[in-house]
Amino acid sequence: MPEPNVQEQVELIREVFSYANRFQDSTFVIQIDYAILAHPYLANLVKDLVLLKQAGINIILVPGARGRIDEVLTRYGIAWECRRGVRIATSEAMPFIKMAAFDTANTLLTLLTAYSANAVIGNWVKARARGVENGVDYCESGVVERIKINQLRTVLDQGIVPVFPCIGWSSSGRPYNVSSRQLASTLASELHAEKLFFITDAGALFGKDYAIPEGVDLTTDDRVSRMTVSEARSFLEVNRGREAETMYELVEFAYASGVHGVERIHIVDGRIEGVILKEIFSNLGLGTMVHANIYQSVRSMRQEDAADVYRLMRPLVEQGVLVQRTEERLSELYPDFVVYETDGTIHGCAALHQFPSGEAEIAGVAVDPRYSHLGIGHKLISFLVEKARRLGLSRVFVLTTATSDWFHALGFREASRGDLPQDRQLHYDEGRRSRVLVLDLR
Repeated sequence: MPEPNVQEQVELIREVFSYANRFQDSTFVIQIDYAILAHPYLANLVKDLVLLKQAGINIILVPGARGRIDEVLTRYGIAWECRRGVRIATSEAMPFIKMAAFDTANTLLTLLTAYSANAVIGNWVKARARGVENGVDYCESGVVERIKINQLRTVLDQGIVPVFPCIGWSSSGRPYNVSSRQLASTLASELHAEKLFFITDAGALFGKDYAIPEGVDLTTDDRVSRMTVSEARSFLEVNRGREAETMYELVEFAYASGVHGVERIHIVDGRIEGVILKEIFSNLGLGTMVHANIYQSVRSMRQEDAADVYRLMRPLVEQGVLVQRTEERLSELYPDFVVYETDGTIHGCAALHQFPSGEAEIAGVAVDPRYSHLGIGHKLISFLVEKARRLGLSRVFVLTTATSDWFHALGFREASRGDLPQDRQLHYDEGRRSRVLVLDLR
């Protein structure tokens, strides 16, 4: 049997090939905060972006320039202020804002060229003045109205990487300072991009001070690994009043993009080496993903899943946690099983075996340990319990040697061998001495 680290490497290679094939000819819009453009890891990040391009993925880059604009305005003694996270761009400041915005775009252009990628900075953004909001005149600050999509597609078809400075122009040619995040969100929506990335130094940390909607879990490092679009809306609703904060704004743009058809929006910490590759080519990821489609789901097992389910269960069989089942036996029992699938990869399984007495056994529960923190086991059990209720069964039971505490936490209670259906009593393995736990459904 392969060593654990070898097995993990094999699984990683499988994931990479799976995603590489899926994303060929896809379009990714990638917004990069200025803090990352000034970070030592920028060169490695750009190298990884070029690898994506070489893998057949269209990439569009939107560099943030807020920090650079601050530096330039300060150096030249130009007063500036922000309201609700938006810069008030005066006519005096606007030439310096343009200079800083194109400077950051040129930083990316230079690095892309160094790694043999063709790139171009363009003026494909039509914008309008933000105007006066709540009594505040935002002067030359603007909002994106539309993108010159046909011109942009021509650039992409030529294999060129478009780079968007955070400047838009009115129909009369007047420049406006626009939000790079809003620009990236609009780009992704209008292009129907498969992915939108926000690469930031804020990472995906929500901390203890944000209200987290029910059903959305924080990881041990205060990270929300994923939210549905509806959960993102709930996050915005329960955290009203924090619109100027980075994480709120990122979720706000992620939500807007999801509503407008972008399948997956990722918020990642650009200070982590290789973060964009790890986020794309692993279905575990390192950031926060807001997804519009059903990213993870419990579904019925198919007969062709038997090999994957067998591989998932094998380590637990060797540890004595699960009863031995051959791949052939699993292919016979597949109608009783459900699997937890993420992007076509199975990370969990469980079975519901019914008895004529109106009871059912939950068995064969296995979860890939790398994904155990996502609550997959709980979701599988909840799914099967609900299925048993819909079938009108009176109760479900489990036989376990090592996970009784876990089942107790899910509401199961201690029982005895005599509480099992007669057919199951006859096949009780005395050698395993499994504990019996039941959950009444009526």
